[in-house]
Amino acid sequence: MNSSEIDIVVGIPSYNNARTIGHVVSAVDAGLAKYFPDKKAVIVNSDGGSKDGTSEIVKNAVIDRNALLLKHPLSMAHRITTPYHGIPGKGSAIRTIFTNAVDMGADACAIVDSDLRSITPEWIELLLKPVLSGTFDFVAPLYARHKFDGTITNSIVYPMTRALYGKKIRQPIGGEFGFSRRLMEHYLNQDVWGTDVARFGIDIWMTTEAIANGFNICQAFLGAKIHDPKDPGSDLSDMLVQVVGSLFELTERHYDVWKTINSVEEVETFGFKYYVALDHIKVDVSRMLRTFREGLKNLQEIWIEIIGSGDFNELRMQSAAADAEFRFSPELWARIVYDFALAYKKRKLPPQQLIKSLMPLYLGKTASFVMDVDDKSQTEAEAEIEKLCLQFEKTKYHLANGWK
Repeated sequence: MNSSEIDIVVGIPSYNNARTIGHVVSAVDAGLAKYFPDKKAVIVNSDGGSKDGTSEIVKNAVIDRNALLLKHPLSMAHRITTPYHGIPGKGSAIRTIFTNAVDMGADACAIVDSDLRSITPEWIELLLKPVLSGTFDFVAPLYARHKFDGTITNSIVYPMTRALYGKKIRQPIGGEFGFSRRLMEHYLNQDVWGTDVARFGIDIWMTTEAIANGFNICQAFLGAKIHDPKDPGSDLSDMLVQVVGSLFELTERHYDVWKTINSVEEVETFGFKYYVALDHIKVDVSRMLRTFREGLKNLQEIWIEIIGSGDFNELRMQSAAADAEFRFSPELWARIVYDFALAYKKRKLPPQQLIKSLMPLYLGKTASFVMDVDDKSQTEAEAEIEKLCLQFEKTKYHLANGWK
């Protein structure tokens, strides 16, 4: 195949995803055939050395020709499976996809996770069409999620990213994105691919880089992202360290951008928002509160050093309440997250130790949110997240003043 003929690349990072990747490839192929029949497309599977036959399934996956109801002849996208190199992690896989897309001269690239159970052909249209229109460089996903799902996004990543950079990108660490060639070239020119960003923090890095460098951004409603539901009280410490560490690192890197931003704006959203029935997530609130109270006892010295004695005493008074009465105010939480970002900048502790010490506080905040919205609808729960975001915006001065 002559690479100069390629219009679209769809990348699928993988590692031992034989159980799900066949469905993903079939959905991608169907989306390309249905919505971009006149485009030359390549599916690039960037694999981390799977031992379960993932690569063979990518090559052999088929689509149901009759189900698409197409009027034109069906043309299957060319498929490439290639190992990625560099440090292990999703970022290294994505770098391989971007390199292939740029080398092929593709105008647009979409990336989708390999373990999706809910992907449909329409996702491919929604992630690629805004880019191919020539208007947008970056398409973020917008999902319907259970009110107890995505708590790291809801309590830290979304409010802080929105307050700092002034864009309402609701899912800044979603797994599915669309990119223009000029944005991919920008990413490839950045000196991060040998760092932990490439290992762990690639999604928040890509989102923040696109916003902070003035690329045209939008989001697309994809419906439900179905994955195995996780109790937010389960062990998410590794994810917290990875994502929040990258978030704080980017806050340092882009200080000159966010210090001048004083307002927040909507971003254009594509796709029809519809009601989605979501799997219920069971939450062990008591366990989260136990961890919070243990942190209050065992991490007192560290917490006072980071957040100050006033806010620590407020935490201690609240912890004395019965479980059902425990609440963590948005005002206090916003100050605490910003104080941890400042402590990260000032290197008060080694980064991993610092963010691990945030874990009990995050669980306390999450427990409070769960109790607040337990009897509320998805819409009402989203309104509570909106209140938290507004508090992060109102309290941004706390971060800016401390930075100086």
